[in-house]
Amino acid sequence: MIWRGLGALLCAAPLSCACGQPVGDTWQTAQPVHGFRVIASYPHDTRAFTQGLAIQAGQLYEGTGNYGASALRRVELTSGAILQEIRLQPSLFGEGITLWGETIVQLTWREQRGFIYDRDSLRRLRSFHFDGQGWGITHDGRHWIASDGSEVLRFLDPDTQAVVRRLRVLDVERPVPYLNELEYIKGRIWANIWHSDMIAQIDPTTGQVDAYLDLGGLYPHAKRTDPQQVLNGIAYDTASDRLFVTGKHWPRLYEIAVVPERAR
Repeated sequence: MIWRGLGALLCAAPLSCACGQPVGDTWQTAQPVHGFRVIASYPHDTRAFTQGLAIQAGQLYEGTGNYGASALRRVELTSGAILQEIRLQPSLFGEGITLWGETIVQLTWREQRGFIYDRDSLRRLRSFHFDGQGWGITHDGRHWIASDGSEVLRFLDPDTQAVVRRLRVLDVERPVPYLNELEYIKGRIWANIWHSDMIAQIDPTTGQVDAYLDLGGLYPHAKRTDPQQVLNGIAYDTASDRLFVTGKHWPRLYEIAVVPERAR
């Protein structure tokens, strides 16, 4: 099968270096590329530069970015109304979030600071330091898992925030960089690939991508007035087995079902 439109993103160079020659307009992959079906859509605040999305028992949380506009929010799922919001300092650029027990963890982009909040009140409990950039974050029940825009995921000790493991993400032998917002779903790490409509499904043991979810057409590019209006935001409600996605400044939050690629 052919994966179209991501050749320029899939280069071996790390994010901090100039990307090498594009692979081409099409790129061969041996992995399944799944489709989607929209179950429902809900209003989403178009001011939100969505960096992280999480949901538990129907309660939606969102982390937003941009200097001077970064925040952590509790959002009403069906209306998109902001029920509660904690703003970050203007000098901080908010990034991914994850639910960890009775708390919420939020990263920042370049500032090497993270925050832990009480999940019920959104009261900030403490901050912590981590090395490198922060992009997305999720967890596997044992470790926090963080992305930094490269093809490498870091596994962090939740108590010390020390890196205990690094996982290089590959499609067979090709590095898969630009990993952004993360969610851990049924034993796999799901990762938005920045500036694409693709989500990679990653084996957390081997780092191999074993499937992709193609969300092209969910929010058509013709309706996007800003190049930063990219897909970014995955939330999975374990209790109800419901999957939600959105993007930066998107007007809708979508509940979707994965439509598996047909056997060939």
